Amino acid sequence: MLKEFREFAVKGNVVDLAVGVIIGAAFGAIVTSLVGDVIMPLIGAITGGLDFSNYFTPLSKAVTATNLADAKKQGAVLAWGSFLTLTINFVIIAFVLFLVIRGINTLKRKEEAAPSSPPKPSAEVELLTEIRDLLRKP
Repeated sequence: MLKEFREFAVKGNVVDLAVGVIIGAAFGAIVTSLVGDVIMPLIGAITGGLDFSNYFTPLSKAVTATNLADAKKQGAVLAWGSFLTLTINFVIIAFVLFLVIRGINTLKRKEEAAPSSPPKPSAEVELLTEIRDLLRKP
């Protein structure tokens, strides 16, 4: 059983999947930083200093805090600003993946559309062809 597992684990598809998961996690961290550190501050500047990460709706009368971290300590809150940030993260990731897949598909179509010329025969084959043609002549 151990041998079968080892064969399964080192097959190309499993290794490719592992690499994809690791790259995907790193890509997710980059997109999270892009949204949290670049896009959301720009949106906040455009909208007059809004910080979506601290937007919440208290679900309890005991919640009196003005920032999300303290409000969560006081009671239940609906952190819709965090949800909005994660939704923007998702849309950006989906759009970037769309562009990548679109580019790959375009390259594949160009490769398929490119006419491939037959390989040139070697000098030996050309010589044999000439000899054959000369022998056919009466």
